[in-house]
Amino acid sequence: MEEKNKGRLELIAACKVEANPELYKIIDFLNRNLKDHQVMFGLTKKDEIMTVSVYEVE
Repeated sequence: MEEKNKGRLELIAACKVEANPELYKIIDFLNRNLKDHQVMFGLTKKDEIMTVSVYEVE
């Protein structure tokens, strides 16, 4: 792996769902338990829609 690409995120998938405050707990759980597998999860909220994103960490 080239040093200049280290830490770069590549979007693998994204899914939009109705807003639910419990999703933050799930995303935190996934990030804590899968950090050694080169994946990272993100969560954004706009109005009443949340987007769950899955990234590959390079």
